[in-house]
Formats: sequence, C-alpha cells, structure tokens
Amino acid sequence: MSKSKHLKAITNAQSIEELWDMHIKKMATYGFDRLLYGFTRYRTTNSLGDPEDFVILTNHDPAYTDVFMGQGLYFHAPMVKWVLENEGASSWNILRKMIDSGTLTHSERKVIEFNTSMNVLAGYSISFKSISPRSKGAIALTAKADISQNEIDEVWAEHGDDIIVMNNVVHLKIMTLPQSVPGRGLTKRQKEALEWVGDGKTTQDIALLMGLTPATVEKHLRLARDALNVETTAQAVLKAALQNQMFVIEA
Repeated sequence: MSKSKHLKAITNAQSIEELWDMHIKKMATYGFDRLLYGFTRYRTTNSLGDPEDFVILTNHDPAYTDVFMGQGLYFHAPMVKWVLENEGASSWNILRKMIDSGTLTHSERKVIEFNTSMNVLAGYSISFKSISPRSKGAIALTAKADISQNEIDEVWAEHGDDIIVMNNVVHLKIMTLPQSVPGRGLTKRQKEALEWVGDGKTTQDIALLMGLTPATVEKHLRLARDALNVETTAQAVLKAALQNQMFVIEA
C-alpha cells in the first residue's frame, strides 16, 4: 500500500483498535515490531497524572508492560524523561552516551537493565507537539531483537521523515476517537444526561427531555461521575468531552 493510501486509511479509521492494528503492521515494515504509545492530559509539575487516565496502546508482551507500566518503571526511564523535555524524534543511541557519561541514576540504570533483559535494545522515541502544558503524547518504537541500533539508524536516515509523519497522523487521529478506559465507559443514558448538562439544561429540563424523573437523572449523573472518577458534574462533562465520549457519532 502506498504512503498516501495508508494515510487515507488511518484517517478514516473508526476506532482506536482499527487504527492501532494498521499502525502496528505499517511500523513493522520498517523494522519496528513493538510499539508503546502514551498520552496524558493531566500532567503537572510533579506528576503525569493518574495512570488510569492515561491513553496507553502497545503490542509489547504483558511480561514487559506488567513491569514497565504496572510497576512504574516508566517513570524512571531515560527516554521518557527525554520525551517530557523535548519534541521531535530521537535515536536510542543517546542512551549509550548517557551511560558513558556516568550521569544516570540508579533507578535509570535499572530501567536500562530491565529493557536489555526483555530485548528492548534499539529503537526511536517520538515526542509529539503539545498544545497544552498539561498534555503530553509520545511513542516508543522498538526495533526487532535482531536489528542493531546502527541498522535501525540507517533505516531512519532513509525513511525517518515518513515514519514521523505517519506517527503524527496516528497521534492526531487518536485525539478524535473515543478514549474510554476499559470498564469505565459511559452508558448511553449517562452520555445523554451529560450532553444535556453540556447544553446548559437543568436537572428538571433533562428529566423532561429524557422522559425520566429528576431523581433518575441525578442517578445517571452520579454514575457518570463515578465512571469518570471525578467529583463534580462539570468535571464529568469536561472529561467526557476530552475523551470523545459525548457529542460523537456512534461508529
């Protein structure tokens, strides 16, 4: 498939699952067989936000992600630190420079040792441009275990611009698709109630519009707040909108 046809296909994807499957297959043609994408809208000076609110997409083996993500190793990963401080793409050859400089912390060295043990040896990281100081998105492209960093650098020298464009488009497309956390998605009634709140309707108005009692509307709003892990209905409307869980056409 040509690059233009591929870009057309990913921009027309109707779900994150469909989009991610296409992206995995395309990146594999360049020698990257394991991908790890992450995005947060809730970054602060000292935190990346609640991990449950992250958008995480990966085809790494659970044996890797259960430790790297589940046990919080990512927080000490040198390349994660790089993407938080930079925008653009970087070869993992900078890790060798970090190691040789002797400036890595004990925790950072432990991450590199773990990655080495899991054959996460060569690759590139892309840090996407942010429109808000609280948001950050990035993707780690891990090369096949039998490809060295020098070899993948040669691939990048020839195709790097195309790879960056494809990853940028995938990142932007993800921002337009529903991003509910598994097990915490909104029901149709909860979405409808939040949409009416977003339109400025009162509980009594919503009850009339939905053919429900005010108490039932309040119940839907409470369950929506619980599902979104927020305290107020205003926060629920904002978060549902950011995650594209409301005011969207069903796929």
